[in-house]
Amino acid sequence: MARIAGVDIPRNKQIWVALQSIYGIGTTRSHKILTEAGVEFSVKSDDLTEEEVNSLREIIDREYMVEGELKKEVNQNIKRLMEIGSYRGMRHRYNLPVRGQNTRTNARTRRGKPKTVAGRGKRRGTTKK
Repeated sequence: MARIAGVDIPRNKQIWVALQSIYGIGTTRSHKILTEAGVEFSVKSDDLTEEEVNSLREIIDREYMVEGELKKEVNQNIKRLMEIGSYRGMRHRYNLPVRGQNTRTNARTRRGKPKTVAGRGKRRGTTKK
């Protein structure tokens, strides 16, 4: 099992899929890395030679920000937005959707479990009989 950027690459998968287990590498970036390293896309991760693994490791370390370094960068960007008090920063602070989604009916995953509010659900303006 190859270890690249501090992550164990999954066994018995095509290498272009296996590279996607590294945080920060998706389909497009995986293809670019493999093309630059001269490794065929359809090769299984078990069948890589040591030279191929080393070239992949070197390219990823040299050119791309992945794993802990990338996570730290993203968290710093979010903290900066919150500190300067931007709209996006406030949405992060209150755990609301940041990118303009509707919150009246959806956004349950971001807002958490529903909180029951008194007075909701009844028809307003109607009187008891």
